Amino acid sequence: MAGGAAPGLREARRPCRRAVGCLAAVPVAAAGCLLTLALPADGPLGWLGSPVDWSGVALLAFLHCCWDGLAQGLPTPCHRFWSLLLRRSDRPVRASHAGSPAFFPVLFAGVLMLPPAAAALVALPAALVGCTDRRRALRRLWNGAQLAVSAQAAGVVFHLTDGPRLLLGSEVPAALLPSLAAVAAFCLVNGALVTVMRRLVGPRPPGRPRPGAALRGPLAVVLPALVHGAGGLMVALLWRGPYGAFAAVLALLPFTISAWVFAQGHRERVAQQTAVQALVQAVEIKDAYTRGHSERVGRAAVLIAGQLGMVEERLRTLHFAGTLHDVGKLGVATELLRRNGPLSEEERRAVEVHPVFGHELIRDIAFLGEEGRAGILHHHERLDGRGYPDGLTGDRIPEFARIISVADAFDSMTSTRSYRRGRPVAEAVAELERCAGSQFDPAMVRALIAAVAEHGWEPVLPPPGGWAGEVPDIPLGVPEPARALAPQGRAARAGRSERAGGAR
Repeated sequence: MAGGAAPGLREARRPCRRAVGCLAAVPVAAAGCLLTLALPADGPLGWLGSPVDWSGVALLAFLHCCWDGLAQGLPTPCHRFWSLLLRRSDRPVRASHAGSPAFFPVLFAGVLMLPPAAAALVALPAALVGCTDRRRALRRLWNGAQLAVSAQAAGVVFHLTDGPRLLLGSEVPAALLPSLAAVAAFCLVNGALVTVMRRLVGPRPPGRPRPGAALRGPLAVVLPALVHGAGGLMVALLWRGPYGAFAAVLALLPFTISAWVFAQGHRERVAQQTAVQALVQAVEIKDAYTRGHSERVGRAAVLIAGQLGMVEERLRTLHFAGTLHDVGKLGVATELLRRNGPLSEEERRAVEVHPVFGHELIRDIAFLGEEGRAGILHHHERLDGRGYPDGLTGDRIPEFARIISVADAFDSMTSTRSYRRGRPVAEAVAELERCAGSQFDPAMVRALIAAVAEHGWEPVLPPPGGWAGEVPDIPLGVPEPARALAPQGRAARAGRSERAGGAR
């Protein structure tokens, strides 16, 4: 019946509707915060929006725009104005917020110096003018709105703890407690809103190293908040001093250098990811059946390494190496990669040289390191020494190669190739266990099984019209059907059937 699928569809759409509701609710809440600016100054809640130093609000908003753009790797307002003056068009810059650092000292200074509603206003211009990509404009607007709500909450806490009077009297030790309370309120509201939105949008795909995951737990939030909060307090105190805003801006110089360094590091990581994706796309153009295979192997390798407790920096290198493990196929004839049947011995040797080609291609890519390059070169080695290209045995095979070997075989078995349809996850796991100790490292196989049990694994689904019979449905371990092969072709087919998954 047609109505049988409706409940499932409604359940799948419900999180999206909730995310849209949250997406709309936060800007509305930010607008409500700004409306408190219109409250009468002599009313019971007049302290929420008055008195307002509009010149201070404008200068703080401008400084927040500049430093936020610098931290996000975006052109600052000064840079844009200069380009406009010279009539020079800049290339659009794309900022990725997943891992790019935030810059809050100016925003915290606004929380300490201004009424709560005015502090919320400081956060908005950076969101409205900071993004030239229309597809990301909604995300920037939501981020600006949730920062405004967080700033409003922090300002309310600072005022309720008598912070403005203590700050105005330059009673620094006494003003520390209200300042810490304001920073804590900002972090709690900001963290709650971001966490709710991430839960509603959906979980992060497993197997991708999370930027900044080396600092896990409360320290990852508390330490930057304390540093930026101290910077905001210093800016507010200097601003109130005899030299005014000039001294406060000079005090931001160390934070400026820090933001610039983080932005450069973020740009370098984005450039590395772009280079990897370009190489992967070139490989997938040659063989349509391996589309997505490289990324899945990278994710599976990270899942295995996560079970082994590998540190974050090595995880990131392993993810790159796993994603680029088949880059050497750029040097293999396209016809061999797309062959819908067994290969002759000579053709198989031509395919098996691809790890060497791959190592030559990525030899000068510094961010892969020696471990990453060794993983690509030796990911087809076997524990029993029957692998290639060097016939290494046991622990002589690099750890990255042993991890990538299991990840590659697992995804090859669960996805469809030109010579065989993908198999169920349970069948692929059984084949890995059968070959553990001879072809694969048993520790890596156990780690993969544990990771799949914990995170799950979605096999590659067939196209909407099915495979239409063009790809044979052959169980693992069964030789491929003969197709008028020469004697050496039959020998090659028998040899390849011994390998788990029959992956090329």
